[in-house]
Amino acid sequence: MDKRNAILVTGGAGYIGSHVVLQLAEQGERVVVLDDLSTGFAEAVLGAELIVGNVGDTALVERLLREHGVDTVIHFAARTIVPESVADPLRYYANNTCATRNLLACCAQAGVEHFVFSSTAAVYGIPAGGLAGEDTPTLPINPYGTSKLMSEWMLRDLAAASALRYVALRYFNVAGCDPQGRIGQSTKNATLLVKVACEAALGKREHLLVFGTDYPTADGTGVRDYIHVDDLARAHLDALRYLRGGGASATLNCGYGHGYSVRDVIAAVGRAHGAAFPVETRPRRAGDPPSLIADARRIREVLDWQPRCDDLDLIARTALAWERKI
Repeated sequence: MDKRNAILVTGGAGYIGSHVVLQLAEQGERVVVLDDLSTGFAEAVLGAELIVGNVGDTALVERLLREHGVDTVIHFAARTIVPESVADPLRYYANNTCATRNLLACCAQAGVEHFVFSSTAAVYGIPAGGLAGEDTPTLPINPYGTSKLMSEWMLRDLAAASALRYVALRYFNVAGCDPQGRIGQSTKNATLLVKVACEAALGKREHLLVFGTDYPTADGTGVRDYIHVDDLARAHLDALRYLRGGGASATLNCGYGHGYSVRDVIAAVGRAHGAAFPVETRPRRAGDPPSLIADARRIREVLDWQPRCDDLDLIARTALAWERKI
């Protein structure tokens, strides 16, 4: 049996997790993925062993940590759809918060040293001025954001009481796919704008719905900080290197520090596709901030993270290429 310490990646068959697993495998890491495949895909796990199971299964998690000599956990497994969290909040507190508490208890018992946590900009709610730094007050406006913030608090408190050190990464709007086209976003009934726009461009949807055209932004549509999944995945590897080098626990925004509007995204997908596609407008949705952009200076300073794919057209091209492939 391979004696190297393994990295356990929960939710590693999902969209972002699978990109991180691929990059870890390419760096020669020994990776074990735990995923219940409720939203992930077994074929997306490249270069790692896949165990089908749930993070809430204490006996299974304890066994995996022990048998594989796991010293690092990267935790993605969670439900992530905001409207679904509003309609079924207890499901989100069970799947996200309670399951994370179970995982942390197992990590504490097994002496896991390093933990990288997949958090979200949803912890900020609607920040004043639309710009969120790590010190911006956390005021989530939906159960999804609250479930992730509660997990951050548990991680913080466990680290204060033990030798565990962690990096919590607060993602902004993740988009695009592996530039080499090996994996991508295959989520059914996707809600992320770039993915939905690509589906509309290829006729998989009748049209793209735009919610709100009267925001106080340059073109009236909502502005978001879109980060390419390849750059986001590398932030996890940078976080791992930082922790292995003795870095202190940290919570960091993952974004580019500038935003694009919904209309900007529609135009970029149109350019990638070579043609316009049907778009329909609707009134604003409750809880959608006009603008949400990361103050992303700290991740560059702490992790020396250097984005390589900060280009909306590249995001649109890679996302559309994957959508054509599937």
